[in-house]
Amino acid sequence: MFRTILFYLYFFIRGAFSFIGRAKAKKLSLNSTEETDWQKNKIPRQWASTLLKIVGVKVIPKIETSPPFGAVLFVANHEGNFDIPTLISSVPKPFGFISKIEVLKIPVVGSWMKVMHCVFLDRKNRSDSTLAIETGVKVLKEGHSLLIFPEGTRSKGAGMRAFKAGSFRLAMDSGVPIVPIAIKGTSNIMEKSGMILQPASVHVSILPAIYPEEFAGVSSKDLALRVEQLIKEELTKI
Repeated sequence: MFRTILFYLYFFIRGAFSFIGRAKAKKLSLNSTEETDWQKNKIPRQWASTLLKIVGVKVIPKIETSPPFGAVLFVANHEGNFDIPTLISSVPKPFGFISKIEVLKIPVVGSWMKVMHCVFLDRKNRSDSTLAIETGVKVLKEGHSLLIFPEGTRSKGAGMRAFKAGSFRLAMDSGVPIVPIAIKGTSNIMEKSGMILQPASVHVSILPAIYPEEFAGVSSKDLALRVEQLIKEELTKI
């Protein structure tokens, strides 16, 4: 928990001065859900970009095809704590993500994550996983994009773990495209040096979307294996 609080310290400082902006973001009514989400995600993106600059992180993006308009499910490997700010700053689309419920206790951070349409999961409660999936499906159907890390935990640079199939129900039940993302280098910032933050170069590859018609009738296990293989192959090219 101490590491999480330290990690979000800048978020707290930045968010404390933007609380009024958060309230205004809730009241926005633009032409589309995505346009509204872009406005809501403006401050989190500023936070993420500034945090990476402070630490000395250089993001090297690779976008094979721009993500489609409308809600999508981003699926990424999970290397380190800095995956989230790296992706918030570099993915050309606003999104929320699946997070452990303990983060809600962090002042300002939890409030902003709600604005971003994040979904919270109580890992101590097994039945909560089903509720989180149902909530996530609802969020996606409402037009908000989400990001998941199907490994379930950070690899810390020790090699990608097998993807868990359950979270792929989010795309299957909501009927949204899946956009695979390969991220490499974030473990060099924090995990490999304990609590001492280190400058690093991080590669982010956004792969072409997989549309619902491409995985219609496919089991969640087979879909997870397909996306896992695509990301694994991309990591070997970085």
